[in-house]
Formats: sequence, C-alpha cells, structure tokens
Amino acid sequence: MSQQLPVAVRDWDFPRGVASVALLVRFGAERGVPRDALLRGTGLPTARLDDPAAQVDAHQELTVARNLVRELGDPPGLGLDAGVRYRVTTFGVFGFACISSPTLRDAITFALRYLDLSFIFCLPVVELAAEELRFELRDDGLPHDVRRFLLERDVSAIHTVMHDLLPGGLNVRRLEFRFPAPPDPGRYEEVFGCRPVFGAPAHHVAIDAAALGQPLPQASEHTVALCEAQCRELVSRRRARSGIAHQVRDKLIRVGGTLAMEDVARELNVSTRTLRRRLEDAGTSFRGLLDEVRQALAEEMLATGALSVEDVALRLGYAEASSFIYAFRRWTGTTPARYLRSGRRG
Repeated sequence: MSQQLPVAVRDWDFPRGVASVALLVRFGAERGVPRDALLRGTGLPTARLDDPAAQVDAHQELTVARNLVRELGDPPGLGLDAGVRYRVTTFGVFGFACISSPTLRDAITFALRYLDLSFIFCLPVVELAAEELRFELRDDGLPHDVRRFLLERDVSAIHTVMHDLLPGGLNVRRLEFRFPAPPDPGRYEEVFGCRPVFGAPAHHVAIDAAALGQPLPQASEHTVALCEAQCRELVSRRRARSGIAHQVRDKLIRVGGTLAMEDVARELNVSTRTLRRRLEDAGTSFRGLLDEVRQALAEEMLATGALSVEDVALRLGYAEASSFIYAFRRWTGTTPARYLRSGRRG
C-alpha cells in the first residue's frame, strides 16, 4: 500500500528568486561563456543577479539554461555538475526551513508544500511505500533542447540538498533515467552513489523509507515556524506579482507576437506606465516577454520546414526579413539558417 504525497505546484511556470539564474551564470562563466551570452534574450540586466531579493520569471531562467546548453553543447552529465552546486543555503528561507525541520520526512513534506519557492523544472510525483520513498520526475513540458540538462540538474540538486540534511548522507536504492546510457556513466555513479538504469520508462529515484524518520541535527520548532511564516508571505507576494506576466504572454501568443505594449495595456484596462511598473515588479519586461514569445514562435515555425525565413518574419510582424534575422541572432546567437542546419529544432 503506497501513499502519494501532495505537491503544491502542477506546472514549472512559477516566479522564482534570482539565485538559480545567478548560479547558472557563474557555472557558465567558469566554463568560458560570457555573461552577456548567458543572459541573451532574458531582458535581465547583469546588476539584478546581485540583488538577493530580485524575482525572475521561470521563462527567464529557462532561457539562461537554453543559452548555457547552446554555448556548451549538451554533454551527458553537464546538468549533474550544475546540480551539485545547489546547496540548502541556495534556497534562502525555504532552505533554512528544511534544515530546521524535525525529520527528513518533515523537510520533504515542507518542500513539497512550498515547491514554488524552489527552482525546479521537472515536476515530482512522490509516493511513500512500506520500504521506500519514490520520486518520479516529469519533464514532458520542457523544450527538447534542455530536457536532459534540466532533469540532471534537478535530480542532482535534490540529491545534494537531501544529502546535506542527513548527518550520515543519503542512500539511493534505485535510480532510473528515461534517456539512453551515456558512453561513460561514471559521473552518475560518483554523484548518486549507485549505478543508474538508463532507457527506463520514466525518471525515478527511490530512497530508503527508514531514512525519513531520522532526526535532523539542526531541528528547531521555533525556527521552522518562523521560516514557514516567511515562506507563506513570500509565496503570496510572488503569486500576486506573477499574474501580469502570464496575461501579457497569453495575449502575445494569441496574436502571434504582433501586439504593441500600448495595445496590450488597453486590453488589460491599465495605462502603459502601470503595465510597465507591474511587469518590473514581476521581474520581467514587455520587451523581454515579446522576445520570448517571438523566439518560441519562430523556432516552432522554422522547425516545420514549411515556411521560409521571409514567411516567418512576416508572420511575426517584421517589415523586412533582415530585421527578423537580426533579432533571431540576438535571441539565439545564430541566424535562422544556421539554427536549422545545426539541428537545434525539436
């Protein structure tokens, strides 16, 4: 008999703190990728990475991940190396609440209840059975070009944080990945302490259920209560801010990315100035959302092979193909023709 634990979010598209974007930018910079290349298409100024209170849109972090993979390729294990950088302290008050929980089970329950304070993209389905706790991580809603990177990052980050919480470390009973086995799985064994099964039907991690009752060394009822109150307030604030970005994105998608800011403001019954301020509060901008929507639509239309570059430019509202090509290079670092030749579509 198994029990499924409740999870607060059903979609990865929730607002988040800037810490994960800053971590990915540092990770890329250590490998020789300039900051500007990693932030291309996000609309994020470099200075925002240094503001611990800053909020970003999930699509902005996704864009950074796509830029990182585009610049470095997608070697197996790249996401693992990024994921082990995520420690409990990376998650701010959310992480401190987990540290202060009485047991590992309490920490996991808390984390699932406030999952939209994390940086996760692969949504977990968590089942507790008699002998093990099973995590299935679902990546179906993610772009193909970053699916493995984000899966690797998320599962290694979860493992690293849980390992940090337990004094004796974490024993992984079983690890399964849906993607094919890499030429050398040694890095996976090094990170997780067990040999994964590749080519499995789903992404699964299983740990001993006995570990769930272990007391955590920094458990504190007072601290966890204070942290939870702060987490509730932070979630409420972020959810209130995030709605405007979703509304603008939906309107732009509906018309193929051709609306001006004034038109969107009029449809939302606000002034252009108010719309600009509310988007800034949500950690994004109209230009950033417009670029994001146009890039996604452009990649989708180019991938069909049925439309020429000129046709795509026209459908996205560009008067000339040259303007579209310039914009596409700004978003992706390459031209539409080279993008297709490199096989990045799909």
